[in-house]
Amino acid sequence: MIEFDGVGHRYGERVVLDGVSLRLPERRVALLGANGSGKSTLARTVNGLVAPTTGTVRVDGRDPAPHGAAVRRRVGFVFSDPDSQIVMPTAVEDVAFSLRRTVRDKTERNRLAAATLTEYGLGDHVEHPAHQLSGGQKQLLALCAVLVLDPDVLVCDEPTTLLDLRNKRAFAERLAGLRQQVLLATHDLDLLDGFDRAIVLDGGRVVADDEPGPAVAHYRKLCGA
Repeated sequence: MIEFDGVGHRYGERVVLDGVSLRLPERRVALLGANGSGKSTLARTVNGLVAPTTGTVRVDGRDPAPHGAAVRRRVGFVFSDPDSQIVMPTAVEDVAFSLRRTVRDKTERNRLAAATLTEYGLGDHVEHPAHQLSGGQKQLLALCAVLVLDPDVLVCDEPTTLLDLRNKRAFAERLAGLRQQVLLATHDLDLLDGFDRAIVLDGGRVVADDEPGPAVAHYRKLCGA
């Protein structure tokens, strides 16, 4: 369960979030909104990447502010640009790096990393230079580096921004098959197939909260589409 209670956030004098209150028990939830609407900022409060100026966030009853390490063990985060997450030379090393605090044996870390890469379609690229992978493969690698830790919640912030149509579809299929609760901030409306709920933000406030169909209609109207 993800809960936002009166969450607000400012950058200087600019209000980015304004009194957002939500309870998200659903398995698949999307955050929609134009650039600057506050959706990415709201997503980043879930694992403490952004601390609210006002209000509280809770993940299964825990506030990321005082319990950041505990919450981050349960919440994985995938960014729009996978290059910002890739830190090691090869694909297997990058995924194994995520396990450095939880698995002491290097051989076991590499085994688990290779198994995860294989599970998500990168088994032929285990030793491939990570930054020389294609855009879609890099995004899958970033996803593997998160999922190898088996989080309960996966937050994705515009994960398909840099992907072509084929790789967007592949990434969407991967999300659909996950056991984790997924909170997705996106402009890509094609990703909402199978989602339970969509929330539209505008000016830092929730302006629509419904099943994806009605919420997307509101979003399109808001954007003048």
